[in-house]
Amino acid sequence: MLDIKKRIFEILQEEAAAIASVKVTDSFEAAVMLLKNCSGKVITTGIGKAGHVARKFAATLCSTATPADFVHPGEAVHGDLGLVSQNDCIVAFSTSGKSVEVIEMLELSRHLGIHSVIGITSHPDSNLRELSDVVLDMGIIKEPCPLGLTPTASTAVMLAISDALALTLMELKGVTLQDFGLRHHGGYLGRRARTNNLP
Repeated sequence: MLDIKKRIFEILQEEAAAIASVKVTDSFEAAVMLLKNCSGKVITTGIGKAGHVARKFAATLCSTATPADFVHPGEAVHGDLGLVSQNDCIVAFSTSGKSVEVIEMLELSRHLGIHSVIGITSHPDSNLRELSDVVLDMGIIKEPCPLGLTPTASTAVMLAISDALALTLMELKGVTLQDFGLRHHGGYLGRRARTNNLP
């Protein structure tokens, strides 16, 4: 019989270990500076679970004073590439780096004149590496799923990397409480940003 509490603890430990094992190289600094110096907007993309992380990254960037939008790679090739302009920076998420939709979107974006692509990937033979100006290596990740397939540790690493990028960029740009409140006006966080006295 499965010891549920023990198994949950093991999964949490494995995901935390996957995040802790990320090697913070010079590429991370290069990625932050690429985002900071982007004169357009940041376009995030990914398919499947990686796409959900990419969408969340765009939302975090927007609320921390960096204009961003998520483009679904499947929709990109059916017209949504119209959102992309030469001065934008693309951040592409793919553990394998071989997702056909993501690779095709990046290839077509290059034809549109995009020259700033950050790839977040794990596999050493990732096609995404060849299409990226800066590669953020997630390391080799073992999923805690009993089948070894469900992306959980990998998405946890993606999420942690994207959060680290967003918060470092926010600090580098000197985003203030007022700046945050102007972009995140509603809800508890909006009230806290405006009053600065809520717990």
